[in-house]
Amino acid sequence: MNGFGAANLFGMKHHILSAALVVTLSACGGQFSNPFEGLGAQSEPPIDEPLNDVDGTDLPTSAEPSVVEVGAGGQSAASLDKTTEAEKEAATAAPAGGSVLGKTVASLGDPTEQGFWLRTPLVSAETQGSVETAGGAVVQVKLIPIDGPATAGSRISLAAMRALDLGLTDLATLTVSKS
Repeated sequence: MNGFGAANLFGMKHHILSAALVVTLSACGGQFSNPFEGLGAQSEPPIDEPLNDVDGTDLPTSAEPSVVEVGAGGQSAASLDKTTEAEKEAATAAPAGGSVLGKTVASLGDPTEQGFWLRTPLVSAETQGSVETAGGAVVQVKLIPIDGPATAGSRISLAAMRALDLGLTDLATLTVSKS
């Protein structure tokens, strides 16, 4: 039969039905709405426009830092800091002088470890000292040695960070002095 058997007619039937379906559905163009339209998608801001000024308003600024939750239980920094007012006053009293050991970049140490301390590679033995921020805030701390070169970073206590008015996520450059 020169290639016109029942199998060929069956295959042609599928091609004709597929073509009819495509033509039918293409005639529906514009009748159905976009299912993703109106789901709250926002357009991207222009590249040359600052992010805080995209909608014409500036981001709010607060004079007081927001509450930062730390730890697995979501405790605030104030609830973890158990130092008394007398301890805070003693730590922030003017230091009696001392020799400058160097500068270090400090981050928050263990927030559950109480007291005023700095773990730093700038000392080889535990001693009393003080740290000073670039803004001039000073607090007396216990200097605790850690391994590493003198250029390595340090870890500071939660109480000392709060007394220096530093943010909990700050990487503060501190001048370290030995009493």
